[in-house]
Amino acid sequence: MTGVRKRFGATEALRGLDLTVPAGTVCGLLGPNGAGKTTAVRVLATLVAPDRGTARVAGHDVVRAAEDVRRAIGLAGQHAAVDEGVTGRDNLRLFGRLHHLGARRARERADELLTRFGLTEAADRLVRTYSGGMRRRLDLIASLVTSPPVLFLDEPTTGLDPRSRQAIWDTVKELADAGTTVLLTTQYLEEADRLADDIVVIDHGAAIATGPPDRLKAAIGSQVSVTLADPGQLAATAVVLSSMTGGDARVDVAERTVTVLTTPGVSVLLPSLVRELDGAGVVAEDVAVRAPSLDDVFLALTQESADAGRAA
Repeated sequence: MTGVRKRFGATEALRGLDLTVPAGTVCGLLGPNGAGKTTAVRVLATLVAPDRGTARVAGHDVVRAAEDVRRAIGLAGQHAAVDEGVTGRDNLRLFGRLHHLGARRARERADELLTRFGLTEAADRLVRTYSGGMRRRLDLIASLVTSPPVLFLDEPTTGLDPRSRQAIWDTVKELADAGTTVLLTTQYLEEADRLADDIVVIDHGAAIATGPPDRLKAAIGSQVSVTLADPGQLAATAVVLSSMTGGDARVDVAERTVTVLTTPGVSVLLPSLVRELDGAGVVAEDVAVRAPSLDDVFLALTQESADAGRAA
């Protein structure tokens, strides 16, 4: 996807978005609500045409060769698309027939998928009796009926309990290990951290950061926090942390805590920090140095984007 723009009325959902996903990898597409994630998926899945720019999926142009793209992809959207009035097995057989598999092959493929993804025991129950996690898993495997080389997952675990979410994660890992290319949009940063080979953060319809999760986390430094017994020492603690890290200290008076993100590349050793605090006469209840999470990356990047937008 290169320079893709898409406008809906007065809203420009995509503003020159660039996105590249190598074959056989998982790409996590992250961004705030309204950033353009779902629109990007809809363009790639040929559900809407871009206004400008080009996009290719499995070597096919999404506008000039839309039918070829559709044959190469599977799509699981934000809401389960399965029919709750029939059984899980019949849902998969129906999807097989809609994809022009013969009746026999549709039956065989349904049985293969039900076995592979642990839904055999529930296969002949009406889908309306399934849990939310089971419905999402059925929706996901329905997108695999044709064994597509490319899979789009648009927030596949939204609203699921931790056990159901883990089952979906295991499925995505299995698919990626087997060579499927996966584009995953998600609001769960832990999900992207665990599954994605590369991350693309978008905001206001454009990419603002790309790279492997570990590289993005290393770019914002570590988080250092100190909790105090005496709130009167907050100012002195902020001075110590800022001088050691090069970052701006954030003071939470109610929690009696001072927190700072280190300058990228700066390492803070816990023993050295404790000695500096002792030297300043600070009595700490708790001192912690934590490696940054993808949540920290997301918040830092989107805050920078928001600040730049206000400045413009």
